[in-house]
Amino acid sequence: MAREELTRLTGSGTCGEDDCPNVYRTASGSIVVQGDVSDAFTPPQGEGLVEIPESVLREAVRALGW
Repeated sequence: MAREELTRLTGSGTCGEDDCPNVYRTASGSIVVQGDVSDAFTPPQGEGLVEIPESVLREAVRALGW
């Protein structure tokens, strides 16, 4: 899936187009999160962990109207 196919829910663009923690929504309604890779624990094969600031998650929730 290309980034252009996602709806960006967060980010003012002040830290660059590709290098910020962000939350995106897919056409099917699922959520994609971009953030710093985390090593909090080892996830199951095929999954990954990322960290994002709480403020980014709050911004995404507001954008979705939840």
